[in-house]
Amino acid sequence: QVQLAESGGGSVETGGSLTLSCKASGNTNKTYSMGWFRQAPGNRREGVAAVDCDGATNYVDSVQGRFTVSRDNAKNTLYLQMNSLKLEDTALYYCAAETCHPGPSLLFTLLVAGGDYWGQGTQVTVSP
Repeated sequence: QVQLAESGGGSVETGGSLTLSCKASGNTNKTYSMGWFRQAPGNRREGVAAVDCDGATNYVDSVQGRFTVSRDNAKNTLYLQMNSLKLEDTALYYCAAETCHPGPSLLFTLLVAGGDYWGQGTQVTVSP
């Protein structure tokens, strides 16, 4: 079992920046693909960015070039640097982890089904 705790959300104006953090605790001896998902009211949860067990990154098209996902394995922490924020980025942002395994990673392909573990979420609100 691994527990995930997000932080860093808040309110920002259009064009602003925020950095989200996700601290993993518990069974961190295993390795995990990790990623960020978001859910706006009335919408499905969608994948935003992920980093796999080998360090490769993947982004949804709508954030490519604006968001950067990174991980610090020594600190068991995943980050999401968000720049040039838009109104449509407003959502509850979740951190997720998938235990590394042979074969394709669902989480790395930004599928919700890939999340073995989830955090409680941190709210990001972008205003005009």
